[in-house]
Amino acid sequence: MIDAQDLRKTFGDVVAVDSVSLSAADGQITGILGPNGAGKTTTMRMISTLVRPDSGRVRVDGRDASAEPAEVRRRLGVLPDARGLYPRLTARENIEYFGRLQGLDESTLRDRVERLLERLDLGGVANRRVHGFSQGERAKVAIARALVHEPRNVLLDEPTNGLDVMSTRAMRELIRGLRDEGKAVVFCSHVMQEVSALCDTIVVVARGTVVARGTSDELLAQAGTDSLEDAFVSVIGTEEGLVA
Repeated sequence: MIDAQDLRKTFGDVVAVDSVSLSAADGQITGILGPNGAGKTTTMRMISTLVRPDSGRVRVDGRDASAEPAEVRRRLGVLPDARGLYPRLTARENIEYFGRLQGLDESTLRDRVERLLERLDLGGVANRRVHGFSQGERAKVAIARALVHEPRNVLLDEPTNGLDVMSTRAMRELIRGLRDEGKAVVFCSHVMQEVSALCDTIVVVARGTVVARGTSDELLAQAGTDSLEDAFVSVIGTEEGLVA
């Protein structure tokens, strides 16, 4: 379980995140929905311990991210907005490297890498350098890297960004599978259809703060509309940055 309370982060005079709170329960997909520049990625980086909040608190499975950052990182699998793969390494080597960073012994690591390569249909490219991979192939390698240590909590920042239709469908099924395994999944996106199709709970962020939260049906009821796009525009108060 992930619990973030009253997170705030500024960069100079810019307030990127202002008092954002969210909880992501085990066995659920919690969506963070907002226009570009809303503070979604900064929020994800604070949860993952990459950025220290100016104020507020993050707990992952009861562990405080500020006091125990290494322990929190062990409990998280993170797919960042920038995939961050090493282009000169093969798909297999990228996954193995992160498994070793997580302290997996070689026998366990080999077993998990093989299972992830099979699960994500990466067997045909496993021993190729990732330089030149398609967007979908890079996304698969990045998520395999995030899952190799079998974390109970998963952060996915724009996981379908740049993917074609078939890769997007495969990613959706993988995300649903993570939920069905009982993991707490946080799914960050600016694409309403993705969030509506996948998420059990939606947190809408605009201008660095939470402006609405609830299920898709609850957001529609709050806005008094039958269109999630209209509800989104209503709660954020602007169409700037809107992507349908």
